[in-house]
Amino acid sequence: MKTYINPNAEQWNELAKRKTVATADLNETVKAVFNDIQKNGIKAVKKYTNYFDGVSIENFAVTPSEIENAVTQIPSNLKNAIQVAADNISKFHSSQKEIPTKIETTSGVFCWRESRAIDTIGIYIPGGTAPLFSTVLMLAIPAKLAGCKNIILCSPPDKNGNINPAILYAAKLTGVTQMYKVGGIQAIAALTFGTDEIPKVSKIFGPGNQYVTAAKQYAQQLGLAIDMPAGPSELLVIADETCDPEFVASDLLSQAEHGGDSQVILVTNSQEIVAKVSVAIENQKAILPREATVEKALENSRALIFEDIKTAIEFSNFYAPEHLILAIDDAEDKINLIENAGSIFIGNYSCESAGDYASGTNHTLPTNGYAKNYSGVSLDSFVKKITIQKLTSQGIQNLGPTIEIMAAAEQLDAHKNAVSIRLKKIQNG
Repeated sequence: MKTYINPNAEQWNELAKRKTVATADLNETVKAVFNDIQKNGIKAVKKYTNYFDGVSIENFAVTPSEIENAVTQIPSNLKNAIQVAADNISKFHSSQKEIPTKIETTSGVFCWRESRAIDTIGIYIPGGTAPLFSTVLMLAIPAKLAGCKNIILCSPPDKNGNINPAILYAAKLTGVTQMYKVGGIQAIAALTFGTDEIPKVSKIFGPGNQYVTAAKQYAQQLGLAIDMPAGPSELLVIADETCDPEFVASDLLSQAEHGGDSQVILVTNSQEIVAKVSVAIENQKAILPREATVEKALENSRALIFEDIKTAIEFSNFYAPEHLILAIDDAEDKINLIENAGSIFIGNYSCESAGDYASGTNHTLPTNGYAKNYSGVSLDSFVKKITIQKLTSQGIQNLGPTIEIMAAAEQLDAHKNAVSIRLKKIQNG
């Protein structure tokens, strides 16, 4: 990690840059795959699965026997851990249910809002070197709580044409309705258009590599909803003299191991902390099986030293991290200063891994600076909000003249007449 001491505001843009990927060729590939699948359906999906994943799949749907076989492969301690995480995620997301409240804005005029679940959603679950079965919990549980009728899961097959057993187990546990052995651009395209085998969905959720991310963004251009724009995972830690350098190092490494394009940032008010964390990183990474991945991520990571924590927080708000750890004195008293972050972790014992797995909050979060204007996935992500109003006879009489004046001023006489005709009817008995 390269260290910067008191970088001025003019340098912040450069220091906040994420690793970029050339997109021109990538976008052309995405477009070509989408066009082929829109035209040729499941035949094209099979072709690209063979080409990109190196496996021939005849039937993409996961069978009941495959699911049951997966269940038998999961050790009991992992099943118990998944259940604990599922319970916590369910508790937290259940608390987000909105109770409709009727507001009488004018005497006789009532307004309220109700939620309706998105009927059919797709969840994409990466399955490569790190099969993210935890993401199944993060997406399927709130979808089920929201009332989504159809939860369609896609996850790339391994070289034997199978989905990781833990992913299938989590899907069964959380009530996923259909599961398909397909990944990459072809999975997103299939969910966008629908095929003879894989149904069309109304919104797509879930993380993925640069190909999946580009495919989701292209699907959005075609009118499909997605959870949020996303990029490689990232973490920013703000630390002062009260931090534990070994804890900080472990958190930075935990995020760096997601992929070589991940980014971790240490922001502090002390050169001594940077030195201690750097030593701890060297000691800890040496025993990690994904050391090569970590090394690559650290090349694109950095440590920033400011004169005070206030400036550190200002930089964090500018950077807008996906994950933010506050390993500082009186951390909870300072969260009101945080304006941009996907998820905040307070104090030395709040490791980012807790949010990734089992504390209850959602780990599907905005990256690449999108925390400035996007929220992480929540129960609201799986519903539409419908506003409702009811005007009584007294209500239209009270509000009607206001509507008539405004409609007339906009020269929309039919709008005005919709009120006037009612008022005349009331006046004439």
